[in-house]
Amino acid sequence: MSTIVATIFVFGLLVLFHELGHFITAKSVGMRVDEFAIGFGPKLISKKIGETVYSIRIVPLGGFNKIAGMDPDEQQDERSFSAKPIWARMLVIVAGSFMNFVLPVLLLFIVFVSAGIDKPSNQPIIGNVFSDKPAAMAGLLPGDKINSVNGAPVTSWREFVTIIQTNAGNSLTINFSRTAEDNKTALLIPEYDEKGKRGVIGVIPQIDKYQPGVLESAGLAAKQTVMVAQAMVVGIGEMLTGRAAADVAGPIGVAQMAGEVAQLGIIPLLQFAAFLSINLGLINLLPVPVLDGGHVVTLAVEGIRGKPLSSSQMQFIQMVGLALLMMLFVLATFKDISRLNLF
Repeated sequence: MSTIVATIFVFGLLVLFHELGHFITAKSVGMRVDEFAIGFGPKLISKKIGETVYSIRIVPLGGFNKIAGMDPDEQQDERSFSAKPIWARMLVIVAGSFMNFVLPVLLLFIVFVSAGIDKPSNQPIIGNVFSDKPAAMAGLLPGDKINSVNGAPVTSWREFVTIIQTNAGNSLTINFSRTAEDNKTALLIPEYDEKGKRGVIGVIPQIDKYQPGVLESAGLAAKQTVMVAQAMVVGIGEMLTGRAAADVAGPIGVAQMAGEVAQLGIIPLLQFAAFLSINLGLINLLPVPVLDGGHVVTLAVEGIRGKPLSSSQMQFIQMVGLALLMMLFVLATFKDISRLNLF
């Protein structure tokens, strides 16, 4: 049940903000919006306010804006999408993705203001010990303060980590304190981590809680959103160039992850929603037909040519884009099912 609720919450929030971006900008440039809907399928609730019908539909995993004139075959008038200048149409198209970057700033702001920030301490104090690793087998416990390694004093966590990372396979004598007056000694050998190319013993530092103010939280939320977006751009680039494996997840995988994160509490779920929103915003900006980025490209071509593409050309482009998305959807769904270990 928690998985269903978490999935509806995450998808509903992301779609609401995305479509809200299209809706606000369409209204602001004078386009007529016939319907603003959250969900798909038959209507559960609907109410017409002014010229727009606002509705909630039975399948809460999507949404749409019905903007007049987006289909070239529709009857056109001066308030139709196609009748507006190219800059106005581009603004409406990119506004959805823009709102997917606004949402994580708001969510992370809520997280920072309400829960603060967990910061790794630089004190040489063990925060947690992983089982079946050298530290655990040597008897080290959370809260132990490292005093020295092989007789050399240790004054910071960074210094301790450097010693461990550069001594894979070497025997180390760890002097530590469990209480203020208690000194103990442990012998261990850091194991070599193939992925990180370094020595590890299976410990993490003590975590300190830092509570930023309102303005600082806003700045940190914006900074975090930019940093995550930059990392995602690099990751997408590496996948497209073949330098990294294309590890994709579809609706099933996202729903599963949302359910798992929801078990940890509302704060991790908000962080997950923020991460997913950034991802959705970036993916939507890719120059693939059917996606917002593809619409921007066709509008740019129209601006260069001085006239729109023909309906047959647009139909071909849309079919190609739809085929690409369906292939990606099938691949992602296959990966999602394989992760469930059903067979």
